[in-house]
Amino acid sequence: MPSSRRAVEKARFPLWAAGFVALACVAILALSAWREWESRGVELRNAEVDMANLAQSLSQHAEDTFELADTILAGMVDRMEVGGTSPVAVAKIQSFLQSRKYNRQRIRGIFVYDETGRWLATTEDGDFSSFNNSDRDYFQRHRASYDRGTSIGRPVKSRSGGQWIITASRRFNHPDGSFAGVVLTSIDVAYFMQFYRRFDIGPNGAVSLLTADGIMLARSRDDAGAYVGRDMSGSPLFLTMGQRSDAGAYYFKSPLDGQERLSFYQKSSRYPVIVLATKAQSDVLAPWRRQAVTRFGIVTGLTLSMALIGFFLVRYLAKGQRMAAALVAKEGDFRLIAEQCSDVVMRIGLDERILYASPSCARILGWEPARLLGTSALAGVNPEDRPRMEQVVAALKAGEAEEARIIYRANRRQQQDIWVETALRVTRSSATHEIDGVVAISRDMTEQKDLQDKLAALATSDGLTGIANRRHFDERLVEEWARAKRDGSPLSLLLVDVDHFKKFNDQYGHQAGDACLRALARILAAQVRRPADLAARYGGEEFALLLPNTDAEGCELVGENVRVALRDLGMLHALNLPSKIVTVSLGGATNMPSQGAPDCGSLVAAADRALYAAKDSGRDRLVMSGQVVAWPGAKSA
Repeated sequence: MPSSRRAVEKARFPLWAAGFVALACVAILALSAWREWESRGVELRNAEVDMANLAQSLSQHAEDTFELADTILAGMVDRMEVGGTSPVAVAKIQSFLQSRKYNRQRIRGIFVYDETGRWLATTEDGDFSSFNNSDRDYFQRHRASYDRGTSIGRPVKSRSGGQWIITASRRFNHPDGSFAGVVLTSIDVAYFMQFYRRFDIGPNGAVSLLTADGIMLARSRDDAGAYVGRDMSGSPLFLTMGQRSDAGAYYFKSPLDGQERLSFYQKSSRYPVIVLATKAQSDVLAPWRRQAVTRFGIVTGLTLSMALIGFFLVRYLAKGQRMAAALVAKEGDFRLIAEQCSDVVMRIGLDERILYASPSCARILGWEPARLLGTSALAGVNPEDRPRMEQVVAALKAGEAEEARIIYRANRRQQQDIWVETALRVTRSSATHEIDGVVAISRDMTEQKDLQDKLAALATSDGLTGIANRRHFDERLVEEWARAKRDGSPLSLLLVDVDHFKKFNDQYGHQAGDACLRALARILAAQVRRPADLAARYGGEEFALLLPNTDAEGCELVGENVRVALRDLGMLHALNLPSKIVTVSLGGATNMPSQGAPDCGSLVAAADRALYAAKDSGRDRLVMSGQVVAWPGAKSA
């Protein structure tokens, strides 16, 4: 017993040593990774604090700017309601505005519009008497609402200067309380952009000013103004704003530039605006990442050195045990693999009789292993594939090859044939090293074969219409051209184009356009009545009908059948005059390749010219190549 216990302990010692080394290495790496992850969290939290301070400061700046505009608007409304809109009063207001030029950095301009939207007075220079702003959203909103408060509108392009501006406006009334007009102040978007650029928030950081409903007013990283006015209400921040507090940290992937961002948003308590200060996470974590890579690299190097030393130690201790165990378990492992493998494993003798079959043959072939022992290995091969199998087996037995792979059909018990892939390898006698049989590993390939057939069909068909695609058409055209040239038979081609299809799409939508193309494809497919005929989508709204062994009269008859069948459907197309239904133009061509035509491209070119002739002569008609066509507007001699 003591001797047996020592033997067990000795056998386990390499495992204990390996476990200790592995545990130590994993613990060191895990502790290092945890420390770096904590350091990363500290960097992000510090950045959150910086963004919070910045967002709160910029929110106050925005409130101060809009408060200035609000104060100006309140004073101007009082003046307009006291003085009225008479020419004399308007002249006084204009003189007052011109004599008091406000700070153009913050308040770009002040404007007064009467009840029709006509410009009454402004701080801008020039003659704006012909301008009218009744189409602006803010004007229509004030005209429709009795609210006397200040309204901050969406950014618009200034009619006086052409730059992007943010509008703050108020309504003023006639003495009877009716709508008299609008007083408006404008703030340059560029003012906010330039102010936000003063803050160093990294090479990819950005500050955005948005309305409470998600409209972008200004963004620091927007030199061309491409983001001004963009609707961001569909972003996660605004979709969940009702569940959020007035300020908070927010992590997101920017829909504007795709950057992963750390941000802090601050809602104004006085005006319907939000300031969003963001830093790219890559900028925030760049210093930490450089330091972490250095530190973790050192720790990893030391850990790998310790692991390497431990590996060689454990390898030395276990080498003898592995060699002994491998010799004992070799035969057992092979049988275990064969018994548990989902593939069929067979051992076949030189007489082609089955010496061993794994249990999986019952599932794949429908026969129990005991029923197959001693039977011919080729008995279940489909007769059509058996010659190929016999040839492969003969080559292996003759020593011409060491291994082979073949796919064939096999008879499954009481069911239809299945596709089987078999890998064959010769076995040799350990005494004489002569070939003494073959090991065959087979698997059911029926599903894969069916999938390959389906993929082959998909590769040659058009996904929308289900008929042949352009690639398949080109291949068949070359084949049929060669056959017609060899047999001396005619080859015809019809090119079919939907009249005014772009107008149809614009009028009824792409779904209706797709339905139209599918309907035409069904009509063309109905004309394919011989195995060699082919209907194909040639491209866009253009289709082709390949008609081997068909003369010009037959081609013309098929084309007319297509044209009439589509007209009979009566699909509405109001922009296709005069019929106001969907029609097609067809160009047909017939060629005898044996009569010296250079190649199949000449047939396509002839049909294409005929198609253009059909279009130019009024559409909804068939023109055969070589046919004389009366051109619109031509005079007879």
